[in-house]
Amino acid sequence: MTPAQIPVQTLVPQGEHPPAWKWYDYFTFNIDHKVIGIQYLVLAFLSYLVGGVMALGMRAELYTPDSDFLAPAVYNALLTNHGTIMIFFWVVPAAIGGFGNFLIPLMIGARDMAFPKLNAIAFWLNPPAAILLMTSLFFGGSQSGWTAYPPLSLITASHAQSLWILSIILVGTSSILGSLNFVITIWKMRVPSMKLDEVPLFCWAMLATSILALFSTPVLAIGLTLLFFDINFGTSFFRPEAGGDVVMYQHLFWFYSHPAVYLMILPIFGIMSEVIPVHARRPIFGYKAIAYSSLAICVVGLFVWVHHMFSSGTPPWMRLFFTVSTLLVAVPTGVKIFGWVATLWGGKIRFTTAMLFAIGMLSMFVVGGLSGVTLGAPAFDLHVHDTYYIVGHFHYVLFGGSVFGLYAGIYHWFPKITGRMLNEPLGRLHFAMTFVGTHLTFLPMHELGMKGMPRRVAMYDPQFEFLNHLCTFGAILLGLSVLPLLINAIWSWSRGPKAGDNPWRALSLEWTTSSPPLVENWPVLPVVTVGPYDYGTKESS
Repeated sequence: MTPAQIPVQTLVPQGEHPPAWKWYDYFTFNIDHKVIGIQYLVLAFLSYLVGGVMALGMRAELYTPDSDFLAPAVYNALLTNHGTIMIFFWVVPAAIGGFGNFLIPLMIGARDMAFPKLNAIAFWLNPPAAILLMTSLFFGGSQSGWTAYPPLSLITASHAQSLWILSIILVGTSSILGSLNFVITIWKMRVPSMKLDEVPLFCWAMLATSILALFSTPVLAIGLTLLFFDINFGTSFFRPEAGGDVVMYQHLFWFYSHPAVYLMILPIFGIMSEVIPVHARRPIFGYKAIAYSSLAICVVGLFVWVHHMFSSGTPPWMRLFFTVSTLLVAVPTGVKIFGWVATLWGGKIRFTTAMLFAIGMLSMFVVGGLSGVTLGAPAFDLHVHDTYYIVGHFHYVLFGGSVFGLYAGIYHWFPKITGRMLNEPLGRLHFAMTFVGTHLTFLPMHELGMKGMPRRVAMYDPQFEFLNHLCTFGAILLGLSVLPLLINAIWSWSRGPKAGDNPWRALSLEWTTSSPPLVENWPVLPVVTVGPYDYGTKESS
């Protein structure tokens, strides 16, 4: 049966369609959600390349125990900006701004976001934020790590630190505006025939992500604003010598920055819930459990931040409460993992590149999640705090989890975005290099941390040299792994085979319009007659 024969929806009249966008429209203040999504994805990927080059520079320095490649101040600046770029300019804007903007209206049968102009404003706050961040490097670069803890952030490279703060505040403002738009769009803009229990799971994940961002991001903005005043206007909110409270800054920072982990991973969970059923040809197992577990992560995720501060003199009652909440947040995450594995079980799995990255993400995230559970226990956390065990853990979660999920989404929706198919052999090469490189880079870091190698330093004890060699070789492989993707994307976008409207024979609404989609998505609005995951039913056959 051809994709065009799948009776997913019927259509109702809705007016005449305007012409398609030209290439130069993607460089303008455009209010089309698809254009904005692509703008987010391209800017995020360029940021990813910059952050990756910084990572390679740090790994080159760490190849030997001595500081013989980068000056210490340069290493500190690269360390700070690598983490900042990868979180605030790569994973968050790609997952939320990129895939969220492109897909949400298409998935719910809307012609655009609820507030198109506000959507465009949210994106155009990001380029000046990126410019501010890169400009800070000309003033020595922020050298206090991506956490910007005082008093270190108060006494090092004040001009660079101020630019760094302004950059993050702009990104945070963009996140707040975008999140407000997503919540209203998902709740109010669904096509009338789409019931709440027929909303794709990516939309549920984005709804939870947006609610979480609306609660947590303003707190980070407050903390950074007070820090900016301390640096530039002589206030003493966080100056210990003047009675300021440095621990209060940690509370303000981590109240956002641990939920930020879920801001980066919840949209990826949504991508996983879309990719796996399509390429396994099975209905998603436990639709409601997966949907509601996103909301559970949103709620519980607001009450776990202090596990980052077990070494900051927290009282025993506080440690106990946040140990329990940290372990509790693993439950809804486990529900999702069980649902994905159950969906794969017995499915007619097609090992496309998108599916390979989705399965790779599943395995990587389990490794990172298990090491995260160990960090919820204060006794163990105090032992490995500020060691490379932490670096290995969060890279398995954020690179092995978020980036693998982003790659799965790119290979899955590239045909819809461009109308062209990516080359599968090049995609499999990309997956193999990324999978091996990730393990080679980050797995040895757990042993380094258990043996006591501190993070954020360029010089270390010679006993750790061999494991650092392995990490550096893995980082080089990861850097090279981007080349097959770049070659594949550039060649396929211009010369790849045409995809057709629905090359994967998927059932969600975005696959019922043309590839790439029309400017207003459909000539006529769709009517839902079958669920997005009803593979194998009579209605979808």
